[in-house]
This record gives sequence, structure tokens and C-alpha cells, in this order.
Amino acid sequence: MDLPLIQEKIYLLRGQRVLLDFDLAQLYETETKPLRETVRRNMARFPDDFMFELTAAEWAYLSSQMATPARVGKPFAFTEHGVTMLAGMLRSPKAVAVNISMVRAFVVLRQFALENNDLTQRIQGLEQKYETKLSDIEKAVVLLLQERLAQQGLQQNTADFTKRPRIGFKPGV
Repeated sequence: MDLPLIQEKIYLLRGQRVLLDFDLAQLYETETKPLRETVRRNMARFPDDFMFELTAAEWAYLSSQMATPARVGKPFAFTEHGVTMLAGMLRSPKAVAVNISMVRAFVVLRQFALENNDLTQRIQGLEQKYETKLSDIEKAVVLLLQERLAQQGLQQNTADFTKRPRIGFKPGV
């Protein structure tokens, strides 16, 4: 199974990475309706942290962002644990092969997120460090310009631009 194909079907909803029921059905080469019926018959195996049904607002937003199949009702979203639970219920060789690929895709995404988190923290540290230095440099340049203007006997333009009449687009007018 193609890992990039699976990774592009993983969405971030409610702070969790999930696969939607119709994408799972496509990967398992089955219809969505029997997959959903299997899940509904075994709801005790799918607590909220394994699987949840999208709200109307979530589904409207998500379907506007992607090409979705015509369907009645809101899809189920399966977390990594929900996909694993579903794998135990589907016994075909295709389901086993697809589940191994899906678990690998989730692992790759988790590793990527951990690596990016470290990188993000390092960049934020550098920004803070150099932001202070840049603001100090800016203050020094302003002081040097003011000194040069004073030496040349010129005054710095101190017009208060906030008192000027606004021109251009005026909201609410």
C-alpha cells in the first residue's frame, strides 16, 4: 500500500489525526455502508478516543476543503486506535495489509510532528534571542541619525501623523 496515499487521507480533527469512514472503505476496497454497519453493531469497541461522528459544522467545513463523495449523513472519523480496532474486526487479507500500512503512516506522521516540534522550539528561541538584538540595533541607528541631524543643524520631522485626516477606504462610511 502506498504510504503517501494514506497520509493524504489523514486529517486533523479535534486535535487528533483521523481517517474518515469513506476513505477507509475505499482503502479496504469495500462499500462505506457495510463498514459503518459493522461499527454500529460493535459500538462498545469504539469509545470517543477511538472513533467519533463529525458534527454538521465539521463535515461542512471539511467537505468544502476537499472533493468528497455524495453521501447521506456525517462520516465517522477513526483515530489510530480506532483504525486498529477496526482491523481486528475485518479479517480479509486486504484489510490486514491496509492496516499495516495505515499504522506505518500514523507512525511516520507522529515522528514528523515530534521532529517539527523540536525544530519549532529552536526557531522560537532564535527569534527571541535575535529580536532583542535587532531592536537594540534599531534604537542605535535612530540615535545615530538623530545625532547626525543635530550636528547638521537640522530638525527631525516630528509631524504627528495621527492627527492628519484619513484618506482612502473608510469602513462604515
